Amino acid sequence: MFLRSTALVTVIALTACGSAPIVSTPAVAVTNASELPPPSDADQIAGLRRTLIGPQDKLQIDVWGVPDLSRMVQVDSGGTISVPLAGRIQVAGMEPDDVAEVLRARLVRYVKNPVVSVNVQEALSRTLTVDGQVKEPGNYPVMNNMTLIRAVAAAKGEENLANSSEVVIFRTVAGKHMAAVYNLGAIRRGVYEDPLVYANDTIVVGESAKKRMMQYAVQIGPALVTPLIYILTRL
Repeated sequence: MFLRSTALVTVIALTACGSAPIVSTPAVAVTNASELPPPSDADQIAGLRRTLIGPQDKLQIDVWGVPDLSRMVQVDSGGTISVPLAGRIQVAGMEPDDVAEVLRARLVRYVKNPVVSVNVQEALSRTLTVDGQVKEPGNYPVMNNMTLIRAVAAAKGEENLANSSEVVIFRTVAGKHMAAVYNLGAIRRGVYEDPLVYANDTIVVGESAKKRMMQYAVQIGPALVTPLIYILTRL
């Protein structure tokens, strides 16, 4: 009985503490969710929602009527690709249409009126990180107009212990580290817009102290469940 009482006191104390709010530090400036600015071009290779090519991206090059020149190429760590007849091209920071124009200019000496298209097949240089209480934490490619809800969905959604009201986006803007807290439930209810997310963002889904203590109580024994549920509902 003493052991169960001690465990219950511990559960109550931990639950009352809850999770500490995120606060500004010299390293990270915490701002209101609606005031977290988008990163600059210098902060992320993707730029301001443009499709910019970066190292390790995979490009599909098609030269109409010339299958020998159509191929998949991967941008090397130095930001260049090598294409037969066209040679080596520095493509990092360029848009696909710009690369296609360079290829057309170089291939015109060998192909009459070349029609060239370039598309990014895998944007390995433009990713964000989803961590915390999600089912599949990891790095995910940033697609055009990707939002916070979509990023969490890419990580297969929230875990059972997730606190959807404490989701933090960490971002670097003009070399300054910033963070803002979002409430997924409020976004889903239409209280405010689903914010855009960008390459190099880190999204951390928090853990619910109440859910964790409930889980702990169930593991301790059924005798604690009823009083703990009463206590939690009174908080």
